[in-house]
Amino acid sequence: MTLDELNNLDPQNIGAWPLPVRIVLIALICAAIGYGAWAKDVNPQLESLDKVVKEEVSLKQTFETKQKKAANLKALKEQLAEMKQSFGDMIRQLPDQTEVAGLIVDISQTGLAAGLEFELFKPGAEKPAEFYSELPISIRVVGEYHQFGEFVSGIATLPRIVTTHDISISKRGKGSEGTGGSLVMNATAKTYRALEEEEEG
Repeated sequence: MTLDELNNLDPQNIGAWPLPVRIVLIALICAAIGYGAWAKDVNPQLESLDKVVKEEVSLKQTFETKQKKAANLKALKEQLAEMKQSFGDMIRQLPDQTEVAGLIVDISQTGLAAGLEFELFKPGAEKPAEFYSELPISIRVVGEYHQFGEFVSGIATLPRIVTTHDISISKRGKGSEGTGGSLVMNATAKTYRALEEEEEG
């Protein structure tokens, strides 16, 4: 078929067109209808399906996370109960206002029992926290190395909570009294007391 024959085709009489031309025209019309249907109906549905699939994956992950939490709920409740019990025990280890003086005596007696000589034993100002108050005590003692270890171990075994911080050990100066082999330990012992309800804020 020549270009002139294509130019002379009568659009009003498509039935008279040659068969190959009619087949091409029908194929083009079908392709246009198919593309229109795909663009208008199928493509949005595919996009919607893709969105739903992604949402399904997200929901599965959320479900699995919640299922794991639910499966561990009993163990978590038991752990929480143990933590509350432990916390309560620790709070009971904090002395009240009237017991702090006795605790300070216990600390000094622990040092003396270890054979240490106190050069400084100075309680500082209390530092209140959320539900307890911290009382720092500056300590300087003279003795031998193993006596310091005995003292710190003795403090750790007291029935009330006492912690030891900022420990430094040095040789005693020549001008000081005492034997030449003595050491000096500077430290801060911290004890704690539970705040009364009216003190909490």
